[in-house]
Amino acid sequence: MDKKALFNLTYGLFVLTSKCETKASGCIIDTCIQVADNPSRLAISCANGSCTCGVVKRCGVFALNILDESCTFPTICHFGYQSGREVDKFDDVKILTDLNGVPYLIEETCAVISCRVEDSKNLGSHTLFIGEVVDAMLLSSKKPLSYAEYLARIKPAAEVITPC
Repeated sequence: MDKKALFNLTYGLFVLTSKCETKASGCIIDTCIQVADNPSRLAISCANGSCTCGVVKRCGVFALNILDESCTFPTICHFGYQSGREVDKFDDVKILTDLNGVPYLIEETCAVISCRVEDSKNLGSHTLFIGEVVDAMLLSSKKPLSYAEYLARIKPAAEVITPC
């Protein structure tokens, strides 16, 4: 099987954030689809080993930060290449909080969608969360960053940069 064929599926690139009591967490994900409209529901997938997955499981809320075309490798690196168990990913990052108390990014993000988890399914390496949309905000008119654009423009440029 040629797993590169799967790279032809269209994806966005997102920062998934959540908060449980005083613990805020965030990570990069590339899987989100709207699965229902009335009420609006999203399906997202998050790696089981991530700190953020555990926070979403414990508190049942998340915000999907839709990264925009201005997103840079340092943002991807900050939320994707280090663990929230070891660093505070929200230190020195401009954020606001949604109606669930979950932080969301206000730079390099074109929209944020806030959800309450309705259901989840362990898929082995990842957990699939179904979230009811409780709020959504446009933050800019910039185009969303696609995973293909990340692979073509941001990731190659990052290879000449020292890892985070």
